[in-house]
Amino acid sequence: MKRFVILITVWLAMGWAYSVATKAQNVSWAEPMKLQLEQMADSLCKNLTPWKVPDKVYKVERYGAKADGKTMNTKAIQKVIDICSERGGGVVLFSKGDYVTGTIELKSGVMLEVAAGARILGSTDIKDYPEKVEEFKSVMSEIYLFKQSLIYAEKAERIGIRGKGEIYFRGEKKHFSSPQTIGPIKDRPVGIRMIQCSNVVLQDIFLHNSASWMQNYVACRNLIFDGVHVENQANFNNDGLDPDGCTNLIIRNCFINSEDDAMCLKGCSGLPSQNILIENSTFVSTCNAFKIGTDTQGDFRNIVLRNLTLGGVPDSLTTISGPQASSGLTFATVDGGDVSRILVQNVTINQARSPIFMRVGYRGRVIPGSAKPALGSIHHILIENVKGERNFVQGSFISGMPDGYVHDIYIRNYHLKMSGGGTGDMIIQNVPDRKSIYPDSHQFSVDGLPSYGFFFRHAYSLLLENVSVTPVMKDLRPEIYNGGDAFDIRYNDKVIKEGKAADMPSE
Repeated sequence: MKRFVILITVWLAMGWAYSVATKAQNVSWAEPMKLQLEQMADSLCKNLTPWKVPDKVYKVERYGAKADGKTMNTKAIQKVIDICSERGGGVVLFSKGDYVTGTIELKSGVMLEVAAGARILGSTDIKDYPEKVEEFKSVMSEIYLFKQSLIYAEKAERIGIRGKGEIYFRGEKKHFSSPQTIGPIKDRPVGIRMIQCSNVVLQDIFLHNSASWMQNYVACRNLIFDGVHVENQANFNNDGLDPDGCTNLIIRNCFINSEDDAMCLKGCSGLPSQNILIENSTFVSTCNAFKIGTDTQGDFRNIVLRNLTLGGVPDSLTTISGPQASSGLTFATVDGGDVSRILVQNVTINQARSPIFMRVGYRGRVIPGSAKPALGSIHHILIENVKGERNFVQGSFISGMPDGYVHDIYIRNYHLKMSGGGTGDMIIQNVPDRKSIYPDSHQFSVDGLPSYGFFFRHAYSLLLENVSVTPVMKDLRPEIYNGGDAFDIRYNDKVIKEGKAADMPSE
């Protein structure tokens, strides 16, 4: 009997080892990549620290600024910034009251500090926002044509904004009323624009209601955002934070509530977005909570997201477009960029129509006159420890193209609740491929995909392990659905059949 027990134990151990080895064939990359990315994040935390601000303090009142909420202080504030920079840097201090200003340009060595009880107020007259056209040419400068902003910097070093006070951009539609767009934004200034800057720090500041994007950082290096609070629910195109082609970036302890994409990595610069840590933060939106794209002319790699709350806008917060987020996590490439080597850990996704949205498409947008790019790719992404509730009916979407698959994706320990209520008609619908359109979940069966959990198409080498999606109301759709051309996919130890469009998992 004892010998029999030993044999059974050995047999079970061998079977377990074989099972693990079999599963691991498609994800042998995952653990080494996870370790490398965690080491990258540790190195960023150790080596990327705020620059030391000289102890010189320049109070703006001493140079003619008035904190009365009426006086236009642009010239006085710019004078202080220029003097501070010329003298080796320091703090330009807004100590109390309301300081109205138009466009100001940060210079090297200058830290703007808005103290508790103080506010910088953006002018409500577009004439107070003169155009600043950067030297660095990109899709941002040549197609988006962003030229106006309240705070601007170009090729500056050691700059920042901090303090317990507020920058209120006063970007409401009653002041800046041009229409929504996915191209140039006319007569609605960006909040903060920084181009080719290095050693940038934003700390503790409250940024409130820009007329369009709140923040855009293009081709910058060594950036830290710590404790930044963004409320941007005032107008169209109200993104929260958009770094573009930046290297060495930490975003931590931040809160963003935005009408458009909350936390969005972009590639308009054509440069790689790399060595990025985003942690201990909340991003909520009526569009996408976290997004890579839409512009992906550059690559995205070596990115760690951990300890995040993502999704739609809770009932207790301001929203001008409803409580639903388009997605919790979006990874999209349509302009040639490669999206890879990404680790997502310990994330809550609530109130998203499509909790996870992955899309390879081909819009091929470039600077006018440039050659069209090769097709982009999405691969080697590990997502682990995800929970959430109150997600809406659409379902998650993972889709490439016939000549550009999504592949090598590993999702584990993923448990979401969603509204349910899906009908049988949703199962038999045709989900369009739409390879050249703007890549957002609302372009693909927003009222309900053929499955309430995951829809796969043009994808391979996907492992979803210890995964559940639970409808609150009865849902007639399957949990997962093979939309065609999806193979080598394992879902909770079951293989998704290759071939038919509506295959369910089978043993």
